[in-house]
Amino acid sequence: MTAVEFRQFSKRNGDFGISELSFHVETGYITGLIGPNGAGKTTLIRSMMNLVRPDQGEVRMFGLMYKEHEREIKRKIGFVYDEDFFYNHLKVHEMKKIAAAFYPTWNDALFHRYMQQFGIPEGRKVRELSKGMRTKFALAVALSHEPELLIMDEPTSGLDPVFRREVLGLLSEYIGDGKRSVLFSTHISSDLERIADYIVYVQGGKLQFSGAKEDLLDCYVLVKGPLELLHSEKLDVIGLQKNALGFEGLLAKGRYSTDFMLQNHCMVEQPSLDDIMVYTREVR
Repeated sequence: MTAVEFRQFSKRNGDFGISELSFHVETGYITGLIGPNGAGKTTLIRSMMNLVRPDQGEVRMFGLMYKEHEREIKRKIGFVYDEDFFYNHLKVHEMKKIAAAFYPTWNDALFHRYMQQFGIPEGRKVRELSKGMRTKFALAVALSHEPELLIMDEPTSGLDPVFRREVLGLLSEYIGDGKRSVLFSTHISSDLERIADYIVYVQGGKLQFSGAKEDLLDCYVLVKGPLELLHSEKLDVIGLQKNALGFEGLLAKGRYSTDFMLQNHCMVEQPSLDDIMVYTREVR
């Protein structure tokens, strides 16, 4: 059973629309949701929380529909926003009591373990916590009711690399039993390159790719070469960029031989997720 399934999902909001989008989030894996600002990522995440409802199509969570199973579904989801949703005047342990009351599966021992691991004083007021500490607190709250799906919306934005690495390690542990899943939306693609198993790439309300991360990275090569090659050969370069030293862009993998590239003084590299988003965006 999949953790999340979009079936022909369509939603229009003013001039922007998502049209007949279908993909799923595999159970037991980390899925990265990527795309430029305004691509539709927030709409998709909000629909998973039943805050946005489709004009057409449907969203199934754990094989269930919100119409009949909203309470059951939401108890299985942990959510971490870029911005916290806590009462800032309360102390950490007071805010925890409020959150715990919503979940019959709340594990207090697990929560205290996270507090110790993250170094968060439970007697401190929420407003006194740094941004990093607030994110750690939000993650502890989200994980302490032992959800089947953790949805993270830009949780590591603006945080230092040490803490980001700590969060990534925690996510890998979280899915270790093969029964839990993570949907991770972020602009920091290096985080996804480190831990994501699958990628959902949306752009302009349309699905560009859904599948294994390695399959996406294996679709293209990043090519850097002299401008003269562009004038002498017709290259199917995707998202071409030029400068005084030459050109850079993507090529479909296998489109040209290694010998051809070497003979024409080209450098060929594996693209990053950032490269793919930047160059494919320019041609769509």
